[in-house]
Amino acid sequence: MAEQQRSLPILYSFRRCPYAMRARLALKVVGLDVYIREILLKDKPEPMLAISPKGTVPVMLLPSGRVLDESRDIMAWAASQSGSQKLAAAEQDALQWLDLNDVEFKQHLDRYKYADRYPEHPAEFYRAEAEVFLLQLEQQLQLQQKQGVSQFLLGSTLTQADIGIFPFVRQFVMVDQPWFESADYVCVKRWLNFWLGSNVFARVMQRYSPWKSTDVATIF
Repeated sequence: MAEQQRSLPILYSFRRCPYAMRARLALKVVGLDVYIREILLKDKPEPMLAISPKGTVPVMLLPSGRVLDESRDIMAWAASQSGSQKLAAAEQDALQWLDLNDVEFKQHLDRYKYADRYPEHPAEFYRAEAEVFLLQLEQQLQLQQKQGVSQFLLGSTLTQADIGIFPFVRQFVMVDQPWFESADYVCVKRWLNFWLGSNVFARVMQRYSPWKSTDVATIF
């Protein structure tokens, strides 16, 4: 099995993690096969910690021995392997959107999700702070709609900004879905529903049992 596993990358993942989700989306969008190892965050496997001691997912071990342990690096690697250009390299505008998501929005999202851990303010306060990014997203998607595009954030093709941001907006919605359904984010809802209803999202959300060292390799 070791010889077989060196022929494909090995991806350590956790189904619900938005960072792992964006990595799986990138790999699936461009049609790349990897061996997937679903982990338990409370019981991280030693082979994963050996190649990435920080212990966060996703982590991908390439056949060359190179380790990618940042989701954005995995997205970029997937894009570089895509001869059909199904996922473009992240240009400056996409990188800026990813930075806004990963630095500002994610911080407010975490406080909104776990408001009981941040008793200085009610959940509504943290939600309002997260909405600054959501409003920017709505305005960008409105511009896209005027150009006849409703499913992508930047231009007429899929970018890393779409698959890199979508899992976090999905997480935001899940905190209080009735509130979001009543909110006036028409274009964000359309964009979100496009991805939620897509075949690629259904495939990346397939359930896997936690990996054990004795398991036969599973191709994702």
